[in-house]
Amino acid sequence: MPDARFFESHGPIPLGELALLVGAALADPGTADRLIDTAAPLARAGAGGVSFLMDKKFLPDLTTTAASACFMPAANADAAPATCAVLISNEPQAAYTHAATKLHVPRRHPALSPAIHPDAEMEGDVVVGHNAVIGPGVRIGARTVIGANAVIGPGVQIGRDCAIGPNVVLSFALLGDRVRIYSGAVIGEAGFGVAASANGAIDAPQLGRVILQDGVTVGACTCIDRGAWDDTVIGENTKLDNLVQIGHNVRIGRNTVLAAQAGIAGSVTIGDGVQLGGKAGTGDHLVLGDGIRLAAGALTMRDIPPGETWCGQPARPIRQFMREVAWLTKQARAKGQSGGS
Repeated sequence: MPDARFFESHGPIPLGELALLVGAALADPGTADRLIDTAAPLARAGAGGVSFLMDKKFLPDLTTTAASACFMPAANADAAPATCAVLISNEPQAAYTHAATKLHVPRRHPALSPAIHPDAEMEGDVVVGHNAVIGPGVRIGARTVIGANAVIGPGVQIGRDCAIGPNVVLSFALLGDRVRIYSGAVIGEAGFGVAASANGAIDAPQLGRVILQDGVTVGACTCIDRGAWDDTVIGENTKLDNLVQIGHNVRIGRNTVLAAQAGIAGSVTIGDGVQLGGKAGTGDHLVLGDGIRLAAGALTMRDIPPGETWCGQPARPIRQFMREVAWLTKQARAKGQSGGS
């Protein structure tokens, strides 16, 4: 179930009503009264949950899911366990998106309430700058400073001795102690999830959170997306430079450093003590091991084993990269000398 501090639950909804809402058909009309209160991936869904199957590679997850219902093409209906009601749809991900949007609605700061909501709680010596907005259910620890024009969304938890810079936007986030976020950073906005439909691309719901552990520093104008379902997590004492992009579901370990304009695609796992140079980038669903280094401007589309240094586009181990550069340089020089003669 999505965190109730950030999302309102509009369930339970009878399965027949949900099917009608999203344009799906029940394989067994006898399941129409089954109650659904949560949207979740197949591997995470439990009783009362609805999920979807889009790709055959996730059939093993379908056969073991505890979900009460699942959107899927008719061709895969026989693979569903007896406990999982089948919702037939030619656009299962889009149908799931509509269902999730109905079931889980983000909490908002009521339009007519004060800028600092009366439900917010602040410990001693908290400083709030001019025109800052602090939403309902926010908790802020002692000696934390909130900069001018910062927006702290409903339910956000901020630890002690933190510094939130001017024009920072924080939502769907839990912060530890001694976290520093510099001007203009945006933490907790929706990740880049898109579902295809007959009417074009639609935004997939992002029902996770961002967790910044103790001692994290986030540079100016950096963006950290909340998870699609799992959390986006930045480990203790990790430092992000300005203009860094962290996609949804990313998990970064402790004492890792990302230089300016590094870009991490969704669902990447980064270990402890990692160093990424400026403009370094990754593909999605990769694992970068403990202590690796990725040179400035490098782009990796593969996992990197612990302790290695990679560079180039596409990135490869530095010794391989240097041998290739040396060979190309030698060939270019030989061609130049041949042409000159």
